[in-house]
Amino acid sequence: MAKPIRQISRGVPNPIEEQDKAIDEILKALADNKEAVLSFIELTKELHEVNVFETAGSLLKQRNDVGVIAMQQVNQPAVHNIIKSGFGLFKFLGSLQPSQLETLLQGVTLGLKRMSSTGEKGKKQSIWKMRIRLRSPEIRAAMTTMVDFLEGMGEAFLKNREDHK
Repeated sequence: MAKPIRQISRGVPNPIEEQDKAIDEILKALADNKEAVLSFIELTKELHEVNVFETAGSLLKQRNDVGVIAMQQVNQPAVHNIIKSGFGLFKFLGSLQPSQLETLLQGVTLGLKRMSSTGEKGKKQSIWKMRIRLRSPEIRAAMTTMVDFLEGMGEAFLKNREDHK
């Protein structure tokens, strides 16, 4: 029969061996990710050259004073208006169909291009030529759209005025 085990000895890891093992793991990970590590070092170098770390360190050292100044700026009425306007803008954009917004932005882009080219040329247009241009389908479509836009805007203004009374 086998002898019963009466004493259990635990293997105490050698700190030097553990450190060597950790260094080997780190070197293996660095070798496996060589390109990422080199890119990170290059990025860090660029950030150091523009003093990002120095600035961040100074901000962290003065974080209480910076926090107080930041909160004072956030509590300005203008910032409240910006935040409210931002929410209103997102609400407005959310109410539009993507196709409507795309059509509107394309029209604005084309209109601005034509407007800037006309302004660069500096050509004056006679009343007679403008009258002839008013007959083009593009101008008529734009004028109809603008009149509908103005009508809707006026309706919103009148409703807003009634709501405030």
